[in-house]
Amino acid sequence: MKRKTWLYILLFILIATVILAIKLEKEDSLINSIDQAFSSFVNVIFNILFFSIGGFPLIILWLIIGAFFFTIRMQFINIRAFKHAIDIVRGKYDDPKDQGEVSHFQALATALSGTVGLGNIAGVAVAVSMGGPGAVLWMTIAGFFGMTSKFLECTLAQKYRIIKPDGTVSGGPMRYLSAGLAEMGQRTLGRVLAVVFSILCISAAFGGANMFQANQSYGAVSNVLPGLPSWVYGLVLVVLVGLVIIGGIQRIGIVASTLVPLMCLLYIVACLFILLTNLAEIPGAITTIISGAFAPKAVEGGFIGVIIQGFQRSAFSNEAGVGSAAIAHSAARTDEPIREGLVALLEPFIDTIVVCNMTALVIVITKVYNAEEFAALREAKKGAELTSAAFATVLEWFPILLAIAVFCFAFSTMISWSYYGERCWDYLSGGKGLIIYKILFLIATFVGSVSNPSSVINFSDATLLSMAFPNILGGYFLCDQVAKDLQNYMGRLRKGEE
Repeated sequence: MKRKTWLYILLFILIATVILAIKLEKEDSLINSIDQAFSSFVNVIFNILFFSIGGFPLIILWLIIGAFFFTIRMQFINIRAFKHAIDIVRGKYDDPKDQGEVSHFQALATALSGTVGLGNIAGVAVAVSMGGPGAVLWMTIAGFFGMTSKFLECTLAQKYRIIKPDGTVSGGPMRYLSAGLAEMGQRTLGRVLAVVFSILCISAAFGGANMFQANQSYGAVSNVLPGLPSWVYGLVLVVLVGLVIIGGIQRIGIVASTLVPLMCLLYIVACLFILLTNLAEIPGAITTIISGAFAPKAVEGGFIGVIIQGFQRSAFSNEAGVGSAAIAHSAARTDEPIREGLVALLEPFIDTIVVCNMTALVIVITKVYNAEEFAALREAKKGAELTSAAFATVLEWFPILLAIAVFCFAFSTMISWSYYGERCWDYLSGGKGLIIYKILFLIATFVGSVSNPSSVINFSDATLLSMAFPNILGGYFLCDQVAKDLQNYMGRLRKGEE
């Protein structure tokens, strides 16, 4: 192991030890101080970013319009190239001689590990609790159109990525916004958008991808381990995450490609068991979801409130239009940017259309979303614990299985997003001070574990969704280039040249 790596590990242990020492000396006041300070900060940020137009938060309108426009412009590539995308992931077009750091599958797994997480478990429960079952249909619709947003941003990430002399890759919105718009004579605009995106991405890495995951996963784990102090859980996460993120994208890719399929299988099997056990109730649950989407009852905000919850939680879950996954896909080994974009469009399908809908059906069938006994969990927005309660209605030991899945989901999301934030830090600093970023990331892990769930959710939404402002704006400028490249690629594919 390199000396520098040992230095990183020692720094992580030192941070954990200092926090533990302070904690043991003054436990209650420390936790309360952190929570109160964080809550006050979040209230200010959330009110600034989530102002509304006609009842819709601006950021939600921005995501909806962008996803719809890109889908039309790319002629529903999310449907017509779906089978080809699966062939690419299977390795049919892999070439080890291509430049990059990870395979198509590892890039997909890394990106999925950043999206398939607590948004699918806790986020869905929050959406159904606040927006009613109808929010699920709008989540699905958002996921369908989001497939094209993901295709566009990941294609651009490959097209404008930078491969450094040591073989490492730097790519993502910060690269294609600056280089792509510069090619169009908009150098200053591109640079400004790239800097804004990088700052927001680093904030999101600390917030929705880290603090939210730590916070909600603690809720699920403490549900099966009563009495587990939040600070102990936070320290365990700090050590585990720290050991993985030292290795960079290659180690993250290896861990993700192993962990993601396993945890997805574990969670899906558990959901299927519950659904098959309640097979007769599935048609009724689907009817409830569809009717609730257009005729919501007792939902704050009525019809608009349901749509907002659906699109907001979908965007938080699959991150389509946000630009985060483009950073992981830029590292894939390929000489065809379009090909990696097609791989990326599978993410919202797996994340939202498959996994989120399975979670939603479990929540609706078990009726935890409106049962009086779970009102306190709904009011506190403890989504992971709501889903755990839904699992427990079928088998008492199911929450243990869910706690394992939740921990894996949270852990994989955190290590993937640490890389996203690191690449943006690298762009802003020129590669300097990466150890500072990693220390701050681990501190955020601890803060998320001990903070109020409502504050963490608001901060997560604000930081993550705001990344869509510069990313989608740049996408409007650059989508014609992608459309031409796509037409060329599909033409060669039809001729058998690929």
